[in-house]
Amino acid sequence: MPALVNADECSGCGTCVDECPSEAITLDEEKGIAVVDQDECVECGACEEACPNQAIKVTE
Repeated sequence: MPALVNADECSGCGTCVDECPSEAITLDEEKGIAVVDQDECVECGACEEACPNQAIKVTE
């Protein structure tokens, strides 16, 4: 299952955006959080490892 963002924990720092090899993550400037394009996510876990707030998870 693709990565999911916990909006309550996400600070909008953009670390996950920089680490995503498939460019599946963008920042929603209005909400100030990361957003994952579920169709583009390759479920690699790079975003989960990079997130300093542990706000993004790749679930099974």
